[in-house]
Amino acid sequence: MTLDRSVLLFAGIMTLLSVVLTAFVSPYFIWLTVFIGANLIQSAFTGFCPAASVFRAFGIKKGCAFE
Repeated sequence: MTLDRSVLLFAGIMTLLSVVLTAFVSPYFIWLTVFIGANLIQSAFTGFCPAASVFRAFGIKKGCAFE
C-alpha cells in the first residue's frame, strides 16, 4: 500500500470513527470531524499532511501525491 492510499484510508477511518463517537458517546466529538475536514482542506492546498509524515517515518513507500 502506498503512502497516498494509507493517508486516504486513515482519513476515512478517522472520519467514520468520529461520526460513531459523536452519535454514541458525546456530541462534542463533532469537533474531531471538523479537525479532520480542515486538515484535508489544508493538505489539498499546501501538499503537507501530518499523517503522511508519520506514515513515511514508519517506512510506507511513497506515492505520487505526498512527497
